[in-house]
Amino acid sequence: MNPQSAAFLAGPLAVGLAAIGPGIGICMMTAAYFNSIARQPEVQGRLTAYYFITLGVVELLGLFGFVSFYMLFSKTY
Repeated sequence: MNPQSAAFLAGPLAVGLAAIGPGIGICMMTAAYFNSIARQPEVQGRLTAYYFITLGVVELLGLFGFVSFYMLFSKTY
């Protein structure tokens, strides 16, 4: 198998793996955020800032996966 065909086969797998990790992380984080607010509504003001900062970090990890895939995929041509 030549490198170009291997890149075509590994490309969708790499993008899928780069998307599934942050997707699961955001899902778990959002569930914990809403559960904690449902239990103690008075901490919503403090938790919201931490939630959005962590949300940005998790999304950034997913973007790193996509960018690294596209950088590797563009070198096969």
